[in-house]
Amino acid sequence: MNENIEKIIQECGAKLYDFESAMENGHRIFRVYITCEGGVTLEKCEEISKIISPVFDLNPPVSGKYFLEISSPGIERTLKSPKHFKASIGEKIKIKLNSGENLQGIIKTANDEGVEIDGQFVSYSDINKAKTYFEW
Repeated sequence: MNENIEKIIQECGAKLYDFESAMENGHRIFRVYITCEGGVTLEKCEEISKIISPVFDLNPPVSGKYFLEISSPGIERTLKSPKHFKASIGEKIKIKLNSGENLQGIIKTANDEGVEIDGQFVSYSDINKAKTYFEW
């Protein structure tokens, strides 16, 4: 499913960032997060929703009844893959390590093995959770 949806999203001028299935207020929601140069607009989300909704009707992403949401991952977004970290170079990040230690800083570099935050290299295998953050 992922490759087909990614291809459709690219044909619409956007990129697949991530997707998730969540339960909220007793309803299952399947979210597809996208990114676009210049930012994600409501019109872009609507365009992609209209195209992938029929695809999901034939091949549902989750079992049972669900609601489809197309959205930007937001200014404060979860980082899960090397691709996410690489795209966030120069941004502020908070990391919770598997050891329980918390790190905070700016992503200096990122590769397929890990990420450098303010001079400290952290392997992806040592990261429990990571998220960009914005100081208001």
